[in-house]
Amino acid sequence: MKLAEALQERADINRRLDQLRYRLSRNATVQEGEKPAEDPQELIKETDECAARLEELMARINKTNSMTEIEGKTLTELIAKRDALTLKLSIYRSFLSEASNLAGRATRNEIKILSTVNVRKLQKQVDDMSRDLRLTDNALQQANWTVELL
Repeated sequence: MKLAEALQERADINRRLDQLRYRLSRNATVQEGEKPAEDPQELIKETDECAARLEELMARINKTNSMTEIEGKTLTELIAKRDALTLKLSIYRSFLSEASNLAGRATRNEIKILSTVNVRKLQKQVDDMSRDLRLTDNALQQANWTVELL
């Protein structure tokens, strides 16, 4: 099984567990003399099976990520880099949006709004980080479809 297939299965199991949580909640209580729409014991059994499979997949995915290297970095390191870059870019883009929002003046008496940073220089940094993020994500995606799950 390829790493990407395991990641897809993990996502499917997580969605299934969310559904099971909802279904269990809907069948937790009934009016006296009534029966639940679904057997809670069956739902609990299915939840346990899904959780066990999820645990197995997560362990194998983590092992694969920590043992697979691309250009001298493990997949775990590349994932951390991607996540940190995504967060950093979000902050920089938000800041850049504010720094670029210079209100025009209608008269000389109005307050002049100035940027606190060199917007052009910061935009170049954001563009470089965006390229780095794209390349990192591409490397991860390629590895996901070529690396066998350990």
